[in-house]
Amino acid sequence: MKSEDQRQHSLYLEISFDDDDDNPSIPLRTSIVLFLISYCKSKSFKVFLVSARPIIAHTLENHVIVASDFSVVQLEDVPALARGCRLPVVLDETEMHCRAGLAVVLRHIIDKTTEADPSRKDVLELLGFKKTCLKACAEVSHWTRLCEIDIPCAVEEHLQNPTDPSLHLPEAILHLEKRLGEPVKVHNDDKIRRQKLREQKQQQNKKKHCKEAEDKQATKAGESLELRAALAKLSVEDVVLSSATREHCAIRKVRTADLPPLEHVFAEGLYFTLTDVVLLPCIYHYLCSLQTTSGPSSLSRLPLLLAWYRRVQEVPGILAASQACGMLLSSPPPPPPLPAEVPPGGISTTTGPSPACSESLPTEAGGEPEEVVEKSSEVAFIGGPRPTMTKLKEQGIEAVFSTHPGAMRTLAWESFPGAVNPTEGKMSADRALRKRQQLNNLVGMVTELARPGDTIVDFCSGGGHVGLVLAHTLPGCQVILIENKEESLDKARARGQELGLANLRLIQANLDYFTGPFHIGVALHACGVATDMVVEHCIQARAAFVVSPCCYGFVQNTLKFSFPRSKRFQDTLSYKEHMVLCRFADQTAAQLPPERRLIGKQCMGLVDLDRSWCAEASGYSVRVMTMVPESCSPKNNMLVGTAMRRHTATIPSTTEEEGRAANID
Repeated sequence: MKSEDQRQHSLYLEISFDDDDDNPSIPLRTSIVLFLISYCKSKSFKVFLVSARPIIAHTLENHVIVASDFSVVQLEDVPALARGCRLPVVLDETEMHCRAGLAVVLRHIIDKTTEADPSRKDVLELLGFKKTCLKACAEVSHWTRLCEIDIPCAVEEHLQNPTDPSLHLPEAILHLEKRLGEPVKVHNDDKIRRQKLREQKQQQNKKKHCKEAEDKQATKAGESLELRAALAKLSVEDVVLSSATREHCAIRKVRTADLPPLEHVFAEGLYFTLTDVVLLPCIYHYLCSLQTTSGPSSLSRLPLLLAWYRRVQEVPGILAASQACGMLLSSPPPPPPLPAEVPPGGISTTTGPSPACSESLPTEAGGEPEEVVEKSSEVAFIGGPRPTMTKLKEQGIEAVFSTHPGAMRTLAWESFPGAVNPTEGKMSADRALRKRQQLNNLVGMVTELARPGDTIVDFCSGGGHVGLVLAHTLPGCQVILIENKEESLDKARARGQELGLANLRLIQANLDYFTGPFHIGVALHACGVATDMVVEHCIQARAAFVVSPCCYGFVQNTLKFSFPRSKRFQDTLSYKEHMVLCRFADQTAAQLPPERRLIGKQCMGLVDLDRSWCAEASGYSVRVMTMVPESCSPKNNMLVGTAMRRHTATIPSTTEEEGRAANID
């Protein structure tokens, strides 16, 4: 039986240093993680503070009071899997499964805390309705990006380079202020909003109807209905709001759209969640900086944020956890009255949320963060693909596919253990056959590129269909699965354990959090911009890539990428015209007419040709080919890229025809 220390997971947190001296400091993300551990009173982790310089542990005791048993380790002493990811990182006792990234690590701390002590319902409630708080990755959720990346980065930037808040407030802070002023939706908001309407009518009519004793007491205390709902949730009551009598018929007949909106009590609405835990250390340090540099006058533009800050301090356990982390919370002095020319929330005509954050944010209704893709401000192009394809053809640009090098390559599925076969995923026989055919293509191509000792990364791995086959067929290589969804990675882990794959490693993280070296990157049906992210990650590592794109219709401008990608396409097509190609590239389903499928295939080829030329500009040789048989998937393109030697990467083709040949040979 394993000892308690063996069962503990290792938590690696960053230590930073000022440029001017060797005094260590605690980065904001480290403070957030330590604050959650303190609030949860978790004993499930061994805490390691990772330093790039020699340091004496006791110099950090004033910063990390909560982690009295923490250890300081040098970066080179961190296990390889954790060292290959951005901190914070949690590594399990086998050192074969790690979790990286702020949101993923925080959610894991909550899971481990409630697993060790199921009575901690208050900790479980931090995950919100349906347990999805900060679950969607930052690439697709504005809300996760705001909380996990934008606000911590904005506060750290302000602390390092303070600016006059009367002239400039960080856009992320202003966006949070605006968010706190938006109406709240929760899964039972119709009931609560009708009760709010009833109370408003009672107040307007000044009638003294008999109400529940708790309602009378709450009203005398000046508590709003939203606050009573929030406090009821914090006390873990089964019923948020009780009503002795059925709503009056006049209240029941009011349309939902006409009901009064609910106001924010906490960051995501009525209830205290993990988001508040993330934001509190950020706002604490930001407000401390403002009070010492500019006084309370600068806070006049953040009235809703200040109200939230005071409210969070009333949550049981928050003050104790803050003090344990060295954060001495105190309510800031009331700000001066807001100038008439500045609208509520402090967003003037010259400052406000960035265009990238202009999408609607997630609500508590359904509990799931809204998954969104960055959109261009341009109006969507209306029209078919033929004009765009003709325009490209006039410039000598047509979809050309390389010859598949192994048309008859088939893996020995009959000799594989059952856990390698994709049928383990409980899919239909027809789909399992197509999945095996897809794997024949990708695994076969990776096998040609791989050498003993190589590290192969299966990006967006899902349940591990590609990575497990690679780990089994290439025992001399290390295979790493990277997937954001915990449920999918759990399935892959179980299959890997059944197979006894000693060369398999798993990372639950967004792919950006993986920074380790590798030799080959592979991705089967990476949706939308995920394909471009995988290719770019491989280029940065100078690794080969074997990628099968998917969901072309989701290819749109993001903070990282703009389309078209390559110079020749940029010189020929607008973003709207590129969107046309992407939209029609998805029209390759078997039930569509043959002519439409052919056009869809040509559009797929053009989009991937643009991607290949972009990679070639970074010194890669890229082939765009069709998987065999073509019926294995409607999205049957495959991009194979290898880094050329440095001296050949900058040699331009002498003619246009030679340039095109370089793309298909």
